[in-house]
Amino acid sequence: MEIKDAISKAKQNDQMAFSFLLDTFWNEVYGFQLKRTENENDAEDITIQTFSKAFDKIKTFKEEYKFSTWLITISKNIHVDLLRKRKKSISDQTMDNHEEQVQRIIDESPTPEDKIIKEQNLEKLLKDIKKLKPAYQEIINLRYFQELSYKEIAIKLDEPMSNIKVKLLRAKKLLSEIIQTE
Repeated sequence: MEIKDAISKAKQNDQMAFSFLLDTFWNEVYGFQLKRTENENDAEDITIQTFSKAFDKIKTFKEEYKFSTWLITISKNIHVDLLRKRKKSISDQTMDNHEEQVQRIIDESPTPEDKIIKEQNLEKLLKDIKKLKPAYQEIINLRYFQELSYKEIAIKLDEPMSNIKVKLLRAKKLLSEIIQTE
């Protein structure tokens, strides 16, 4: 699939086109943000938000521009917004906020679902899932083990549904790579 074709199909909500664009441009946007933020987690979060916003606004993309430039511009703006929010939140931060963050630590102890999966010979898959970053583990757990809809996950994680879709797409891609390398 060519980039122009993928953009055209993405404008018609073709999920394969979205996936193709994500795979094609992920490293470029992520690399750009990694240089700017010097933090893998921030770079990944901003990249996810970039693709989420780009896919939401894909119909506004004009073909006379380069798609990668459009993505980088979106990414740069998201990073600037993040810096502004952080600057503001540092001055607003209280001890209560810190306690709330501590309570949100993910519990990685085995759940009843984990035991059932182990009994069904899916132990290997679970080990592979645990190799993912906690945010990806959580989204896979919510979608496939707790069987929540995209909307329910978005509400639970307090994120836009488009972010959830991009995170899930990225989590599945990374999990697939882990499985294939072993």
